[in-house]
Amino acid sequence: MKRRTAREKALQALFQIDISNTEPAAAIEHVLEGEAGDDYLTSLVLGVVEQKAEIDRLISGNLEKWSLDRLATVDRNLLRIAAYEMMFFRNEVPENVVLDEAIEIAKIYGDDQSSKFINGVLSKLKQTLNND
Repeated sequence: MKRRTAREKALQALFQIDISNTEPAAAIEHVLEGEAGDDYLTSLVLGVVEQKAEIDRLISGNLEKWSLDRLATVDRNLLRIAAYEMMFFRNEVPENVVLDEAIEIAKIYGDDQSSKFINGVLSKLKQTLNND
């Protein structure tokens, strides 16, 4: 499975977990729709779930005039995936690739403003991480 597909399926699984408190394994199985599992997909979903408090704290610190719970579910979970990749896959995936992928996925699954919003928040998040 391509990483782009893994990211999209991770977004779908995390959306399901966020909305209905589905167990991560069940959410992953549901989005795979009978296909073979994927290590990157699994690591994204489980990693975001395990590191959610830290990720949410980082995202919240880079939101202006917004709170995390007011964000659209798609945007919130897309930010979580990208933040997780930027925090924990720094040596494996270039930050600009993470940003570009998140923006492109936002254009597909988000609303008209999602891609601009995601770009703005992730650009700030990138600066925050690089200043640590």
